[in-house]
Amino acid sequence: MPTGPFQTEQDFNTNFLQAVVHPDPGIVLFAIIDKTKPSSAADEEGALAGIISYMNSSSVNLCTEIGYIVILPSFQRTHVNSNTVGLLLQYALELPSQGGLGLRRVQWQCSSMNAPSMRAAERMSFQKEGVMKWHRVFRGGEDKGKVHNGREFPRGGDGKQDYARDTVILSHCWDDWEQGGREKVQAIMDRRHVSRLSPQAETLRAFFGTSITNRAHDFI
Repeated sequence: MPTGPFQTEQDFNTNFLQAVVHPDPGIVLFAIIDKTKPSSAADEEGALAGIISYMNSSSVNLCTEIGYIVILPSFQRTHVNSNTVGLLLQYALELPSQGGLGLRRVQWQCSSMNAPSMRAAERMSFQKEGVMKWHRVFRGGEDKGKVHNGREFPRGGDGKQDYARDTVILSHCWDDWEQGGREKVQAIMDRRHVSRLSPQAETLRAFFGTSITNRAHDFI
């Protein structure tokens, strides 16, 4: 994520939930629950596996972005990430009559240095559109554990403390979905059908002005 890292639960609540998520109506944050695990304090049906969100959403342009993905270490390299992304793609790109939002574009952004994120997106049929060079500046990036874009540091900055990010843009659009994307995503999800998202459906209904069914409560 471009924000963080967060050192404590209070740091996460204050500097992410309260500062980033709550003020932005274009963000809907989901908890990911893995039902193959025993019930937990987080959810009676399973274990908290991470978080994911719709972000940079536009009801005018009928688009959103999948981001702020955090998969907890014990759930990495499992079905959790692919199935969660798959459910959000289904929910975004299917028509309202099919239980979706009827959006036209779902975007994915990541650092050019984050090869695992690019592979995860491409596996779910996202297509690379381009790279925005020098897109972000991470002040104190070295101390915060950020990754520089691999380019020569520019003049006038704070040396190696002024890390930069080149951002890769990928998308999965409605026509990609209709031309085979739906089937590819479903085939991946069908391999394991055991996690659940805890959504904020009322927020989505209000933002997109679309009828929402219980699709987001389905298991993935």
